[in-house]
Amino acid sequence: MNLKFNVFLMASIIAVLSIGVIPTEISAQPNEVTITPINEEISLEKTVATMYVPEDNTLPWGFVKGAPSEYVERFPVIIQFYSGEDPVHFAQVDVKGDGSYEYKFRVRNLDSTTGEFVNIFEGEYTVKIFKVIPNSNDIV
Repeated sequence: MNLKFNVFLMASIIAVLSIGVIPTEISAQPNEVTITPINEEISLEKTVATMYVPEDNTLPWGFVKGAPSEYVERFPVIIQFYSGEDPVHFAQVDVKGDGSYEYKFRVRNLDSTTGEFVNIFEGEYTVKIFKVIPNSNDIV
């Protein structure tokens, strides 16, 4: 493996470990990172993680964020949440100038009609993160 690929892999793992809520009541475990060349210049990095939101969660926000890394300008990060095979929530966020990104989402909400809190996310979810990166594959 070349050094560039190793750097991408480490940045992806760090990004996946950043999925959660402060404090760490929600946890995510990285499952896989794959890089698929699109053409001679760019590749698609797909990171898949498992996120668990406990039933007794009391915090309103969760987040997905990625550490600074190489990226391709004008391509946003796509974040997809699935409960089993069912799509639950999709998001698109811009990449900052240093290659980092952050997406904040509601995990719990107040129902204004009843005055009670409602869990939007609860249980286990698969989170897929797609990011366009410079091509690191010498074969393409």
